[in-house]
Amino acid sequence: MGSILIKNVFLNNGRTDIYIDNGIITKIGACPDDGADTVIEASGLGAIPGFVNMHTHAAMTLMRGVEEDLPLEAWLKKIWTLEENIDEETIYWGTRLACLEMIRSGTTAFNDLYWMPETAVRAVADSGMRSWSAYVCMDHGDMPKAALDRKGLERAFEDSSRWGRKTVFTVGCHSVYEVSEDMLVWCRDFAKANGLKLHIHLSETRTEVENCIRRHGLSPVKYLDSLGMLGPDTIAAHTLWLDAEDIRLLGENRVNVVHNINSNLKIASGYRFLYNELKDAGANVTLGTDGCASSNNLDMLEAMKTAALVQKAWREDPKAMPLKEVMDMATANGAKALGLNAGTIECGREADLLLVDMRCPAFVPDINFLSNLVYSAHSDVVDTVICGGDILMRGRVVEGEQEVLDAASEAGRKLLSKSGMKLI
Repeated sequence: MGSILIKNVFLNNGRTDIYIDNGIITKIGACPDDGADTVIEASGLGAIPGFVNMHTHAAMTLMRGVEEDLPLEAWLKKIWTLEENIDEETIYWGTRLACLEMIRSGTTAFNDLYWMPETAVRAVADSGMRSWSAYVCMDHGDMPKAALDRKGLERAFEDSSRWGRKTVFTVGCHSVYEVSEDMLVWCRDFAKANGLKLHIHLSETRTEVENCIRRHGLSPVKYLDSLGMLGPDTIAAHTLWLDAEDIRLLGENRVNVVHNINSNLKIASGYRFLYNELKDAGANVTLGTDGCASSNNLDMLEAMKTAALVQKAWREDPKAMPLKEVMDMATANGAKALGLNAGTIECGREADLLLVDMRCPAFVPDINFLSNLVYSAHSDVVDTVICGGDILMRGRVVEGEQEVLDAASEAGRKLLSKSGMKLI
């Protein structure tokens, strides 16, 4: 890991130096050139925190484009059929491909909800990123399956002590419609007993809400609240179809909600994410991409722009979701949700940061850095990625990139072949 000196970088509307020692930012200001193991001359670059992607299904990169133009319920049936054929090779190379894509677009940490976490975290470790990786419970109300899930989760949690410094175990519940009440309660208790985050899809579609009310007499949010599952360690993905009481409960319990705008738009789940209402109620509002089978990419910068534009459009208010807030959603708020000492560039923080190339058309004229970044630039302006003091990309070069692309392509072909599908 060692030390890194970033010289003459643009930060907080001025040029400065950033010194990183053993993965921690230790000084911001003029620093001598000697003593650092690595010196990066950044006179044409700007520094921003690394993006935190709060909802992914990483290995689904290998399912990118498999089923298109379907609503969520029909899409899920197709995907679940395909998932019957996934194996360790699928998970490893699908996750490596996801990590490569995220590194190249500036993500340093992600919150993953997918199968075989013990295999996925090997891929994360080999990429150098951070992940919060869930063992996913989805028992469909089947008691034998629930028993297997409980044993599997307990075993995976025990094994997670050997995962490494950048990977964290979480408890995953797919949703209120795929997990039985007994299983939800068991997951709640296990997460609380072990101080773990609990990650769940919540109120993603109108159909989900209507079915939950029909079955339990409560909306999904109120149902989880009745089970004692809402709190600051709960990460609720989507939270799109909410009433005033749902919003109050999410805010009062300081739930971390994840806006996945591109996935919601593409599957036509909805677009009126109640950002202002959730923020004002006290919920921690974060940003995610969802998996590549639905959103098709893992580009947080694209998600930031889309989220802001859609808020302004449906509210008919150009002041909606201002630049500083959309930046916080993608960085500081995600770090807060995960308990990660990052998300801002300050002394004492983990060195999870990006250097973006300001020597490109998107940053000319240099009137407003954040505006240029969010509304003008694309993720190819990300020049350098540092995660916990490790340089994962420099000058747009990621070590071993071609190997990952080749192996992931082959793993994708095998998955489709086993599933009776062909690449077009």
